[in-house]
Amino acid sequence: MLDAFNAAAAEDLRAPLRACCAADAWIDAMIDGRPYADEDTLGSASDAATERLTDVALGQALAGHPRIGERADGAWSSQEQAGMSSAEDGIRRDIAAANAEYEQRFGHVYLVCATGRSAEELLAICRGRLGNEPDVERRVVLDELAKINRLRLTKLLHPELTR
Repeated sequence: MLDAFNAAAAEDLRAPLRACCAADAWIDAMIDGRPYADEDTLGSASDAATERLTDVALGQALAGHPRIGERADGAWSSQEQAGMSSAEDGIRRDIAAANAEYEQRFGHVYLVCATGRSAEELLAICRGRLGNEPDVERRVVLDELAKINRLRLTKLLHPELTR
């Protein structure tokens, strides 16, 4: 599938890449960096493009992610937040409150690579990050976004893994 990704017209890649990361700058970087020799190189390019996101571009990326615990629009978000599916009402309320506190403090959605994490873990991580200084939290958000982008690129290249 990497060969098809490398050979695809740029316009044919925009929508699938937007499903991975909603930041136009990241999408452009991923398209402009082709061809990629292998998936590791693609992942490294994704990490570098994520690292370079401006505050505006990071805002675009974050706008593409639902709040933890809210109904996710896309199949990937639903899979990634699968740990929330069995959460009890009390945990759901606590996560909603932590999301609100996080957004009040940092001005954007709480982003975490939720894959494989339980609702309790996601809540504890959010609460722990509330004490971060804004510049530290920005770094954490970029790291989490890079993890999500890599996972989603793998799903894009290997759709059989998402079934």
